Amino acid sequence: MKRILASIMVFAAALSVSAQTVNVTSPSGRQTIAVEVHNDCGNTAITYQTWFDGRPVVLPSVLDLTIDNHIWERALAKKADPVDRWFDNLVYESHETFSKDTVWTNPYGERSQVRDAYNGAILHFVKKDASKYRLDIEIRAYDEGIALRYCLPMHPDAIYHRILAENTEFAFPEGTMAWYTQWAQAPYELLPLKDWPDECERPLTLKLADDLYAAVGEAAQIDFPRGKLKLSETKANTVVTALNDNGTDIVTPYALPWRVIMASDRLGGLLENNDIYLNLNEASAIADETWVRPGKIMRETRLTTENSIKCIDFCAAHDIDYILYDWKWYGRGDDFNSDAGQVVVPIDMKKVVEYGKSKGVGVWVYVNQHALQKQAEEIFPIYKEWGLAGIKFGFVQFTSQHWADWVHRMVRLAADNNLMVNIHDEYRPTGYSRTYPNLLTQEGIRGNEEFPSATHNTILPFTRMICGAGDYTVCYFDPRLKNTHAHQLTFPVMYFSPLQTLYWYDTPERIKDVPELEFFDNVPVVWDETKVVDDAIGEHVVIARRSGAEWFAGAITNDEGRRLSVATGFLEQDKDYVLRVYTDDPSSDSPTKVKCARYIVKGGQVLTFDLQPKGGAAMHFIPAEKSDLKVYKKLKVKDIL
Repeated sequence: MKRILASIMVFAAALSVSAQTVNVTSPSGRQTIAVEVHNDCGNTAITYQTWFDGRPVVLPSVLDLTIDNHIWERALAKKADPVDRWFDNLVYESHETFSKDTVWTNPYGERSQVRDAYNGAILHFVKKDASKYRLDIEIRAYDEGIALRYCLPMHPDAIYHRILAENTEFAFPEGTMAWYTQWAQAPYELLPLKDWPDECERPLTLKLADDLYAAVGEAAQIDFPRGKLKLSETKANTVVTALNDNGTDIVTPYALPWRVIMASDRLGGLLENNDIYLNLNEASAIADETWVRPGKIMRETRLTTENSIKCIDFCAAHDIDYILYDWKWYGRGDDFNSDAGQVVVPIDMKKVVEYGKSKGVGVWVYVNQHALQKQAEEIFPIYKEWGLAGIKFGFVQFTSQHWADWVHRMVRLAADNNLMVNIHDEYRPTGYSRTYPNLLTQEGIRGNEEFPSATHNTILPFTRMICGAGDYTVCYFDPRLKNTHAHQLTFPVMYFSPLQTLYWYDTPERIKDVPELEFFDNVPVVWDETKVVDDAIGEHVVIARRSGAEWFAGAITNDEGRRLSVATGFLEQDKDYVLRVYTDDPSSDSPTKVKCARYIVKGGQVLTFDLQPKGGAAMHFIPAEKSDLKVYKKLKVKDIL
């Protein structure tokens, strides 16, 4: 404790250095990182620790890489020498500090104006031998969290490295709990930092013992293995980066992905500050983005021209921007012999695309990884010629350096052909959509097609959704639904995605003409502002998002019913709004048992809901006109919705 308090005193300055310790504090002073270099008889150890408001988040933890620079020497000599500890004889040379504070516009995000502000430092190291090897460690302190990465500068001989492991540690205080998930589409389980069944997917959300929250994630993972997290074999309460690869070959200069440690005194702060992932990526590389158009999309599985026309008509009537031809339009997706440049079902693609354009509805197609591997360079120009809007990548691999590089090359190739992208299955975002905004969304989420529990749905906003958009594939009329329809209505607000899939298992014929569908019709897919109103993970969630002058909000509960108070402090104080509200009503004659109502409410007013078990409430707030005040009654404080 004395050591921690002494260290905190050093952090009074935003940037300072003491001996071989480099400290960086964020612009507001809330987030701090300290990197310490220890050298004992040529054995070098580098550690770091982080604080939030002076409170420990990450305790002293090791920064380390396992690098093999002798593979060619061993191959020539036919020897199998053990890999040297690369950090030995690594000497701290100097450091430099820097700051940034800019704002950029994001037309595809949860916030239209993104502040990119941090204080940073780069620590320079050199090997104390004849190899000329160098290493830089870059650290940044944002108000949203801490970021760090390893960089291998240009070597005079353009040296080749094989990175065998990244051994970055994250040690947390005793009693820390984690929302563990084994793979990108797995359920969550609240576990201590011990006895995990396997590695954990990122981001990893944690609750520290003194009511701090943290999330460990990865940004700018573009041509490097995915970095999961595993428990340390030797240190308690410590997780370590786990690369799913046998070795990563790079040529200098090269920067590894960012390791991100977000921290907040409220769980909702993690979601509200998740633009840190975008800020750690390069700005857009697309000069003309006019063809990148977020929107809502509906899947068409009855693969005929006639059914396609019906689906387009439905979409046009309900402000849905796209239809998607999913599985089998070009044959078996999992067969390398299928030709994704040919339509094998009875669809006149040219006629459908032209009809869709006349109705303002674009066409997307699903392409499995088999055809992407075999035909991407050939079929992407064909899709552009057909006038398609985008491609949904299916069953991508995303574990090794090869597959990470491959899938992002596919995104860039799609951009070259003015095609938007949705990546499905085990891919989770690390902010690359800032550089290539045609990557609108991705799955990597246990979504509605798997019919998860209401409790799972209250966990997702503060775990998976921290790292970026998630294609939840919203269902509405499917009889397999486990949760209420008002719960379902909230999903386009609850789970951000610039390409929002609606009616996943539905067809126009199955969709009933119920009045609450106006919420789906009206809800935007990108936002100017996002607020977490209530963040009781695993119990209930309230999220509000603004588009222009209008606000949309969703409230959901877990498998238990509850009376929930929702403060509307996100609205303009004392301003009148028309509230369109959609709640569960078991007594309703509607087949969906949803009650639709209109009220006048004032900004700042507290709304009270009696939520059904597995239920929810969807809200749409519109600035009121004078005429509205005469039509709709004012909602009283005592009223229960």
